[in-house]
Order: sequence, then structure tokens, then C-alpha cells
Amino acid sequence: MSAEDLSDGNGFLNRLRGSPLGWRLRLAVFLLLIATVATVWITNSLLTSRFTESTRNRAELRQALYSGNLLSELRRNSIVPQLLARDPTLISALQSSDYTLSTQRLISFVEEIGAASLVLLDGDGLTVAATDRSRLGEGHRGSPYFIDAMRSNATIFSVIPREAGGYSFVYSRRIEANAEILGVIVVEVDLQKFERAWAGISDAVMVTDSTGAIILSTEPQWRGLDESSAILRQPPQTAIQRAIRATTDWNALPPDAYLQGEAVMRMETRIPFRGWQMTSFTTYSPIREKVNSVLALEIMAFAILLALAFYALSRRATSRMTLFQRESAELRALNARLQREIAERERVEKTLEVAEQTLAQSSKLAALGEMSAAVSHELNQPLAAMKTYLAGARLLLRRNRPEEALASFGRIDGLIERMGAITRQLKSYARKGADAFSPVNLSEALASSLSMMEPQLRQRHVKITQILPEDPVIVMGDRMRIEQVMVNLLRNALDATKSVEDPDVEIILAAGDTAVLTVRDNGHGIDDIESLFEPFYTTKRPGDGVGLGLAISSGIVNDHGGRLTARNGQQGGAVFEMQMPILGSDGLEAAE
Repeated sequence: MSAEDLSDGNGFLNRLRGSPLGWRLRLAVFLLLIATVATVWITNSLLTSRFTESTRNRAELRQALYSGNLLSELRRNSIVPQLLARDPTLISALQSSDYTLSTQRLISFVEEIGAASLVLLDGDGLTVAATDRSRLGEGHRGSPYFIDAMRSNATIFSVIPREAGGYSFVYSRRIEANAEILGVIVVEVDLQKFERAWAGISDAVMVTDSTGAIILSTEPQWRGLDESSAILRQPPQTAIQRAIRATTDWNALPPDAYLQGEAVMRMETRIPFRGWQMTSFTTYSPIREKVNSVLALEIMAFAILLALAFYALSRRATSRMTLFQRESAELRALNARLQREIAERERVEKTLEVAEQTLAQSSKLAALGEMSAAVSHELNQPLAAMKTYLAGARLLLRRNRPEEALASFGRIDGLIERMGAITRQLKSYARKGADAFSPVNLSEALASSLSMMEPQLRQRHVKITQILPEDPVIVMGDRMRIEQVMVNLLRNALDATKSVEDPDVEIILAAGDTAVLTVRDNGHGIDDIESLFEPFYTTKRPGDGVGLGLAISSGIVNDHGGRLTARNGQQGGAVFEMQMPILGSDGLEAAE
């Protein structure tokens, strides 16, 4: 940048500072700040009042729901002692002092009633039946719920302090027959389940009796105290801090109470049961969070407007400098990109020589891998058959049937010869060499292939349908390799019907201008027919095949002057056809 350009830029800035546009923009910014403060103050007041009232309404609704559920539970259990006091089985047990079935009867009631426990006391206050069998034999003669029930002909409700802390809530009623008092039935109401339910809310809840003592609370240490004592004893970092978080004094409505210096909403409601009362404390922190979220959006909007004003103030002064900086950045980026391309070219040239040296070795390894996979694939079938015949021969020898065992050994010997022939034939897959052909009866070759597949067919229970001509179908070729193709086609058909409930394979041998062997299955068909005959292409799961069977079979059929095709059947399944030149009666192959 030249000195002249710099002087022009400085002069432009000086003119901008002294122009009327400068003080107008500064005045607009000042007014915008005043508008921001006023809008935030008014919005805070209005939203705080609105959200405070909404929070109070929801808290009152929750409190009404809690008190209603508590009262419903008390009233539901109040009728239970009156019903059980009339139970003829319990009356009969107290009259005869035979309590063998009483405990089981109380257990059958307690799940349906939903009470914490049921206890049957005799006239002396001894526990003769209880849903908790460990309480059998306990004495309750001095308990208030026993004494009051024996003296009154109505249902008695008692709040009993527990030794481990908390209270038990008990309904009791005497059982009498023929003007004779026989005992007392005691029903313990499970009100602790409400404490467990309240523990998951953010409010602090307590229930006090007619004397002001806390009998239910979200904090166990509050039980037995009055409200003021419980709040003073509340240590830091406990439920009171979880329910009443520190808040500011930005509240439009005055707080109902201050607990440990923190403002909260205090709400109470009367429970129409023995003078009980429910009190809850709700924090102002949700209100402040909602208000702050709206204020943050307003402040952000004003900040954007302020940024736009400053942008307008500085845009004209910085436009030329921005242009120069952009051009300089583009030149630096172009130079860096050029250096990267040069370094990349040098690296590619260095690695190219290494890649050329390893290319020949890689191709050799690939060919070796393909041949190894082919050997493994083609030998699996004879090996599986040999394993089956060996197992059968071992069983025949154990049963003292050596002649049949020798027949199995003969079949194994034939399979070994087949494996040797396969290893010799795999060489021709690579070099495409020609072998000496001889007339082959395709019906006999098919029978031999089915015999080789006999163990798999018997194990899978596959239905095999054969349609063969009456006259023999003769072709010129290598019988071992033709059988190899047939076995591969049969094996593919078996694999394709693994997921079919009633597997069915149809084999058709026909003779016309050419010999055609068709293998049809009722599997799910072929998805990618174009890639079907490529080496190492397979749709089977890992371990079921490597994708060389059809590639080898296609090569064998091509060596015999025929072709192997595949298609999907009209009614589902796959159809494979092996077409080969037929051998005429004069010993010459028919023209295709």
C-alpha cells in the first residue's frame, strides 16, 4: 500500500469523525441503550408477575392432588376393619382358638385391600394371626389401638410412633359375636408410599396432625417436630436446598416466607381428616430461569442492533483496507496451495517406484490366494462325504457287520481318487489346458453326483424330483469334471433352500439339439445375476462358501464347448441350466 493511499484513508476517517453523521450515530446508540434498559426492566416486572402466578397455581394444583390422594387412601382403608370384623372365618377362629388358617386368610386379603399389614389380636392382646408371620405372639395389651378398640364399638384410628423413626397409621376395631368381645382386627395403612412419591419432586412437602406435629414429610428428620422447629433444624445442602434454591429479590409479588434467608412460596391446605394439614414450599428459581431466558433474547436482539449500528459506523472507513486484506489473503492461500501440490507430486513420484516393484509380487500372491480358495472349496464336499462314511463304517464295525463297512471303505477310496482328480483339474482352471475327453452318460453322472450328496440330502430332508429321458444322453467330456459341476449346482440349490420350510429341488435332463441339465429350487432367487459367475462373489454367510463354485463350474462347461446360465423362476427360486453338445449315434458331436 502506498503512502498516498494511507494519507487518503486517514483523511477519510478524520472527515467521518467531524461529519454530522458521526454525532447522529452516537446519539442513536445512546438512545438504543436507554431503550434496552427500559424494555428489560418492564419485561422483567411483567413476566415475573405472570410466571409467579402460574407457578403458584401449579403448586396449588399439585397440593390438592396430593391431599386428595392421601384422603382417598385413608377413607378406603377405614372401611376394611368393619368388613373384617364381620368375617365368619375370623370370628370362628377366635371362638375356637384355632388359628391355623387365619394368617393365610389375612394374607389373601392384604394384596386386594392394599394395606401395609393386617393383624388379628385375641381378647388378651396377643397376635394370633398376621400377614407378617414374624409378629405372631407379640403382645399389644397396652397399645392404644387395642385399648380404645376394646372400649368402643366403632373403628379407631391411631398414629403410633415407631422406634426406628416415623409413624405407623393404624385402624382397629373389636370383633364380637353374641354380645361377647372376642378380639381386635388391626389394619395398618401404608402412607409411607406417598412420602416415597413426593421424594421425586422439587417441592418440600409436610403433613401435620391436629397438634401441629409433622407426621409425613419429604425429609425424615422433620417427623415429630412442628413446622418452625423443623425449618430451623434443617442443615445446609439437604432437601430444603433442593426444594428452595437461592433466588434474588426481583420478584414482583412479595414472598410468602423466608427460610434460611431464602424467599419461597408457602402454601397450605386443610385435609378433612382429624384436623390434618398439608404444607408445601416451592422455590422461585424456575420463575427466574424462565424470565432470564426471555430477557436474554431481548438483550441479544438489542446487542445485534447495536452491532449493526457500529458496523454502519465503521464500514465506509474500512472498505478499502478490507479489499487489500482480501487480496493478500488470496495470494497467500494460492502460494500455500501451490507448495502443497509440489510436495504431493514429489511424494507420488517417490511412492510410484515402490508401487511398481510390489505390483508383480502382489499379482502372484493374488493368484496363489485364488487357487488356495478354489482347492479348499472343491475339497469340502468329498471331505464331508468321507466323514459321513467313516462314521457309518465305525458304527457297522461296532455292530459286527464288516462286509457293509468294507463297502463304506470302498466309497471312501473312490472319494480319495475324486479328490486327487479335483486337484489335477484345478490346474486346468488357471492354464485352460485341454484333456482327453471320452463319452459320458449324463444320467449315470447325475446318479453318481446324487450319491455323493446323499448325506446332505438325508440330513436336510429335501424333496428331490427327477425327470430323466428313457434313452441315455451322451456327451463328450471328462466325467469327473462334469460330476463336479453337477455337485456344485446341487449344493447351491441346497444352500438356497435353507430358510424354506418345505425345500424342493427339481432336476430335469433333456436331449434335443443339445443336452440340457436343469436344476430348479424353491429358494428366494438370485439378486445379482450379472456377478453370479465371477470368482469370489457369494451371497452366503461367512463360513458357508467363498464364491468359487459357480466360477469353476462355468469354466468347466466352457471347456466342454457348452455354457452355464442362471435365471430366476417365474414362481420364485433360481434355475440353473447346463447346456452341452450332444454326442450323436455316429460318434460326432451335434453342431450348436
